[in-house]
Amino acid sequence: MSSKSILLGVNIDHIATLRQARYKDSPRGCGQFVEPDPVMVALLCEKAGAQGITVHPREDARHIQQADVRRLRDCIATRLNMEMAATDEMLAFALEVLPETICVVPESREEVTTEGGLEVAGQYDRIERIVKSAAEAGIESSLFIDPDFAQIEASAKTGAKYIELHTGAYANAYYTAERQVEFNRLAEGAKHAAELGLTVNAGHGINYVNVSEVITIPELHELNIGHSIISRSVFFGIDEAVREMKALMAGA
Repeated sequence: MSSKSILLGVNIDHIATLRQARYKDSPRGCGQFVEPDPVMVALLCEKAGAQGITVHPREDARHIQQADVRRLRDCIATRLNMEMAATDEMLAFALEVLPETICVVPESREEVTTEGGLEVAGQYDRIERIVKSAAEAGIESSLFIDPDFAQIEASAKTGAKYIELHTGAYANAYYTAERQVEFNRLAEGAKHAAELGLTVNAGHGINYVNVSEVITIPELHELNIGHSIISRSVFFGIDEAVREMKALMAGA
């Protein structure tokens, strides 16, 4: 696959993080004095060329709220990708909202953001049930996993269409001697997943520096990027931040 065809999904969770820092106890999630509005940012991302919007309504509701997800479902024109814990409660919410895609992720209250991939092989029956229930409602499933062959093979067996390779270990090792090792793990994992018929996405820790190497992995279909784009937008605006990332993903 040419790098020029890789899609960009923008994770807007940290726009809600900024809002919640001041308005966590407000009865309103948008309008009047409450800002910033995640839905407005999502629309601006779409206008700048993002092909999807990703959100993660967490159990502790630390950033994106379920009300935000409902508004996004009504307002955006591209694909809504909802990251979710592997729980009955979050599955029920996904079946209510009907995003185009769910991405099942591990979730811990202690972590600042999702760290590490989903253990698919160790909870296969639960994950397979989520994938099947989503498919019956017309929702495609992705599983957020480390580039580990056992997890990739278990993911393929669940019937999920996509995996999202966790790129965090690679991103953390970028300026160390382990960088090539971690990149090779990603490349080999992507190749193995594609051979099993999975569509391969990637995300976590991808930024304006390392993206140029990430996109050389030929099997990649989509990158989901949040923190780096939102951080860049503080200085240059969300429109420029999205356009610059898309240009880098196109090899410019």
